[in-house]
Amino acid sequence: MNNYPKIGIRPAIDARAGVRESLEAQTLNMAKSVAALLSGNLKYPDGTPVECIISDGTIGRVAEAAACEDRFLRENVGLSITVSPCWCYGTETIDMNPTRPKAIYGFNGTERPGAVYLAAALAGHNQKGLPAFSIYGQDVRDSSDTEIPRDVADKLLTFAKAGLAVAQMKGRSYLSIGGVSMGIAGSVVDDSFFCDYLGMRNESVDMCELSRRIEKGIYDKEEYKRAITWVRANCIEGEDRNPADKQYSREEKDAHWEYCVKMALITKDLMQGNDKLKDDFAEESLGHNAILAGFQGQRQWTDYLPNGDFMEAILCSSFDWNGRRAPILLATENDSLNGASMLFGYLLTNTAQIFCDVRTYWSVDSVKRVTGKALSGRGQNGFIHLINSGAAALDGCGEQKENGESVIKPFWQITDDEADRCLKATRWCPANLGYFRGGGFSSAFRTKGEMPMTMVRINLVKGVGPVLQIAEGYSVDLPDDIHDIIDKRTDPTWPTTYFAPNLTSKGAFTDVYSVMASWGANHCSLSYGHIGGELIALASMLRIPVCMHNVPDKKIFRPSAWAAFGTEDRESADFRACKAYGALYE
Repeated sequence: MNNYPKIGIRPAIDARAGVRESLEAQTLNMAKSVAALLSGNLKYPDGTPVECIISDGTIGRVAEAAACEDRFLRENVGLSITVSPCWCYGTETIDMNPTRPKAIYGFNGTERPGAVYLAAALAGHNQKGLPAFSIYGQDVRDSSDTEIPRDVADKLLTFAKAGLAVAQMKGRSYLSIGGVSMGIAGSVVDDSFFCDYLGMRNESVDMCELSRRIEKGIYDKEEYKRAITWVRANCIEGEDRNPADKQYSREEKDAHWEYCVKMALITKDLMQGNDKLKDDFAEESLGHNAILAGFQGQRQWTDYLPNGDFMEAILCSSFDWNGRRAPILLATENDSLNGASMLFGYLLTNTAQIFCDVRTYWSVDSVKRVTGKALSGRGQNGFIHLINSGAAALDGCGEQKENGESVIKPFWQITDDEADRCLKATRWCPANLGYFRGGGFSSAFRTKGEMPMTMVRINLVKGVGPVLQIAEGYSVDLPDDIHDIIDKRTDPTWPTTYFAPNLTSKGAFTDVYSVMASWGANHCSLSYGHIGGELIALASMLRIPVCMHNVPDKKIFRPSAWAAFGTEDRESADFRACKAYGALYE
């Protein structure tokens, strides 16, 4: 059973005798309403409802705050929300845990000054260097009203999603399988970033650990038989576009399939461990407690062994030979920063992420010149071609549906038919031997439907540290006659998503070209939905400034202390605040 972090609810109250008694029921009802909202709307990565822990009693003085903290530490509370309808003793009742994300919800009513406590408590947080999120409804409510207003609910849910992401990363590992791939900066794994900002450790194994375990038979033989049978029945092999005289034989390709499946099994074991290995291989059965991993592949592996594309794509997807299950995040080319971007998106949505090369900006004129066709609809201003041979989850093909529209669902909502359609929409093409001399197979699909999506990328900048880029937009479903020409010009053996960012007519979002030109690396992670607001909240908790985004102002939610660093230019204020507070775990 997973020991997921819980949300702690802290009902704060006016401790004065005679006043306290009259507020007990209202204060506890606030706490219960918040807990019901969060547990009713949020789920852990395994699909179970998020658990909330309400303090054993209301908190009026520091001894009660300390008792609450003792319980929260025992119960693995990863984030806290203090709620109150009234005045309380500010610094005596606040959550003083230095690394736990915190919010305060002050009831907007006239009978008691919940807003006054909210302001006083936030002032205490800010003075002590413990940033907290401020939640206060726009409309005055009656004291008997237990319903949570929509604007308050939105802030509570945004805070909770981001705080749970922070808590779920803490104490876990990034597993680097191999080292630096082709000089890609993101595969120079930065220990201080993972440790200081995410609270994670870095683990590392050489790629030869995969070949050792294959040669020595250190994997679950029963699962392998089930997996290879499933692959042969469900993974449709695509066209071999290599020169005829260079192609591998049928016998060699069959051997490559077997090797690729074993690579997937072993990488999963390296990340998560496997009790079935315990009797004969006790050490190998332990795993590395990894919530995220990366595989170098190119070129020391792929020059003579089957590539990691099948392993990456199938692990990142929400289904395999074991049925529907949570995605297992594995970054292509050991790009740890893109892996961390995938992790952010996954923990906020519980959905599979698409690892992409930010390959080509296609202008309206370029499309017209090459295809003779004019763009329309979502792509009318041009688009960015996102494509990568590796860890693009099969969920990204657009075959999962909701009300007839393409979506990407958490695994527990995916039907067997939808998983089957994703598999049927994918072709596993023999690897391009110009890139992958050792063979293997790359997934090829085209994202169908026009889904709301968010491009995400973390970059490290010397003198600044980590920065986050966000671009909300939509996948573009191009007409076949345009897609076919563009696809063949690029690499039709790889998965393709055409992405049109939402434009704002200013800065990096003046036009699509500016988005492409401003992107900080060759990779991005693509997440279903417009999750920029949640990403901004998450980044502020970790003290990572956001250097580029197109999120509407009304969806930006950061700790109240950020206003002290300036309110006119919020992007610059974010940089100043993150610099002042430093990395969360530093």
